[in-house]
Amino acid sequence: MLGPVAFFAVFFAWPVAAIVTRGLKTDGGWRFGRIADVVGQPDIRHVLWFTTWQALASTALTLLVALPAAYVFARLDFPGRQVLRAVVTVPFVLPTVVVGTAFLALVGRGGLLDELWGVRLDTTVWAILLAHVFFNYAVVVRTVGGLWSQLDPRQEEAARMLGASPAAAWRKVTLPALAPAVAAAALMVFLFTFTSFGVVQILGGPTFATLEVEIYRQTSEIFDLSTAAVLTLVQFVAVGAVLAVHAWTVRRRESALRLVDPSVTARRPRGAGQWALLAGVLATVAVLLVLPLAVLVRRSFDGGLGYYRALGDADGGTFLVAPVESVVNSLQYAAAATAIAVLIGGLAAAALARRDAGRLVRGFDALLMLPLGVSAVTVGFGFLIALDKPPLDLRQSWILVPLAQALVGVPFVVRTMLPVLRAVEERLREAAAVLGASPWRVWREVDLPMVRRALLVAAGFAFAVSLGEFGATVFIARPDNPTLPVAVARLLSRPGDLNYGQAMALSTILMVVCAVSLLALERLRTDRTGEF
Repeated sequence: MLGPVAFFAVFFAWPVAAIVTRGLKTDGGWRFGRIADVVGQPDIRHVLWFTTWQALASTALTLLVALPAAYVFARLDFPGRQVLRAVVTVPFVLPTVVVGTAFLALVGRGGLLDELWGVRLDTTVWAILLAHVFFNYAVVVRTVGGLWSQLDPRQEEAARMLGASPAAAWRKVTLPALAPAVAAAALMVFLFTFTSFGVVQILGGPTFATLEVEIYRQTSEIFDLSTAAVLTLVQFVAVGAVLAVHAWTVRRRESALRLVDPSVTARRPRGAGQWALLAGVLATVAVLLVLPLAVLVRRSFDGGLGYYRALGDADGGTFLVAPVESVVNSLQYAAAATAIAVLIGGLAAAALARRDAGRLVRGFDALLMLPLGVSAVTVGFGFLIALDKPPLDLRQSWILVPLAQALVGVPFVVRTMLPVLRAVEERLREAAAVLGASPWRVWREVDLPMVRRALLVAAGFAFAVSLGEFGATVFIARPDNPTLPVAVARLLSRPGDLNYGQAMALSTILMVVCAVSLLALERLRTDRTGEF
């Protein structure tokens, strides 16, 4: 646990504390009275209320829409499942500014809905909620579906044989076993929507603003670092309270699960009900996920191949290198960030899964999720302020970007691996130890075979998150080494059809890179028995 604690202390707690200190401490004294002044403002209270209720509504709607898909991917075997799983995950890594623009083309003035039925949803909360479901659909599918596929279906079948109805068997047997994964997925969705920035910025217009949007406005437009620091503290406290409640409730529901090879749980659809469910999931994916991406691709080809050819030209101003070079940069950064996230997250999950873990160690479980709930703007500025002098002068180092990306990837690694690690029978470890196996061999021979699939899922999530991370990276990526999301944002910020078309083309490349990477991961996870 020492490694994960040191990592978060240096690369998360220190930068956030530095930016908060810079905002609340002046002339050697603290201005804590500023907190009450800021929170008491009516417009700030309105922002706090909207941030909270839209996150709750987005989480509930995402669970409602995505849980059927989690079942389909976990229990049903059908052609193209691996490709569809990669497609489902692609929206999660797209830059928020790009997805906001794509949804604006669907629901805004002159968009698809406006053309077909004269309906506009831009500047309404419904556009924001739908875009949030678009983003977080994969979180529920992969987090819940990953555990669901490893649950022994014979337990539910036994309940059916004892007279339970299908609904009762699912409610009393399967749902309690899935509760930790569902809670983890709900927590991640809530944190992402609670700190939503790009979607609300574009689709909400001047009417709606989350804390993240307000922090950005106070920092970059009004230059009021004091107010931004107060809002960061408010966000920090709110997220900390949610994580504490989550850790307590999940701990009370934990139980040993009977895990099996996923290859024996997925079967061809049987009966009209399963076929109808599969058709419904496919229709949802087509309308909610594929349609916005199709609009994105179509716009990238509005100028033929001209927008793609222009990506190879450096302008010497905003871009010191050709925008297309950001593809290689993003892949390199994402690979490094994934390695860091898997190492730190794996060590943390292993420590948290121990039955004899102390209360202090268990409390660190909640702290690991804080990077998802703290403003990325704050983290980015904090990196520049805190890591600019020896012994950690990293402002000119390439490793700064993967470190920032890994901060967001580690929680996904922990939340994905922890339920499976906690489900491993302790007696298996004890038996191996009695037979003379060292702790390392116990891990290699007992834990690793059972958590290998979860480890690969976690690595895939970390890689995907790193590819699309924007909030902190935009402040620390060097002009001669931009990432894909940063390059897209720079193009969108410049006027002209050529820049907009290049942004759409580069976003399409990001989408393809993500899909290919995720499909390769699915192939890697498929062994000779057909494990998926």
